[in-house]
Amino acid sequence: MPKSKRSKLITLTKTQKKGREGKESLYNQIRDNLDIYKYVWVFDVANMRNSFLKDVRRDWAESKILFGRTKVMAKALGLTPEDEAHDGLYKLSKYIKGAVGLLMTNESPNDVQDYFAKFTKSDFPRAGQEAAVDFTLPAGIIYSRGGQIAPEDDLPLPHSLESMMRVQLEVPTTLKNGKIMIESEYEVCSEGDVLDAKQTRLLKLFGIACADFKVRLVAYWTDGEVHVVQRNSEGNSEEEDEDADDDGNE
Repeated sequence: MPKSKRSKLITLTKTQKKGREGKESLYNQIRDNLDIYKYVWVFDVANMRNSFLKDVRRDWAESKILFGRTKVMAKALGLTPEDEAHDGLYKLSKYIKGAVGLLMTNESPNDVQDYFAKFTKSDFPRAGQEAAVDFTLPAGIIYSRGGQIAPEDDLPLPHSLESMMRVQLEVPTTLKNGKIMIESEYEVCSEGDVLDAKQTRLLKLFGIACADFKVRLVAYWTDGEVHVVQRNSEGNSEEEDEDADDDGNE
């Protein structure tokens, strides 16, 4: 392991006491754990559910996973060679942007990449995400699965939901003989649409969990070097040595 530089004092941005204490706690946790673990990973958690992150934490209980303000995490690693916590670690800080976290571990890069390549969770999409499927409600009685299965294998949607569908979700429904109906088919979404709140509520109502959530590995540091993780045409992880790339750009 390269020599530790974590004892160097670095001033954090002035904030109110509570905010400052939170930043200092995050900063110290990162610095303290850098002497324990051989590898430091940056991974992207955009759109990830807290319940899924709990699964990751459980599976990596012997490692350390940290989230927080990106500026604090980057500063804890070091922004320049002069203030970096370990040799070469400052090169990792430029990847700390957006919705990312840090994984500190002694597990090999192959084990880390194998785990996250298989970590896929399906859930209902959120507003602002792109639709992964086409979904249209058939004309006639509206069933609980919205036409995804045969009517004889399904049940009509409860009549108590008619007002909510018509008023809140703006589906042109009517109530006839205790059954929710629409006169013509109604397109909820097409693949690639940016979903709004009404569309996501409808997808959830009809049980369409069409959003796959994954953790994307961005880059990792070890032994003074930073390696960038990329995807090839088959979708598999490939590593690129940042030092080699930097040399080629000079």
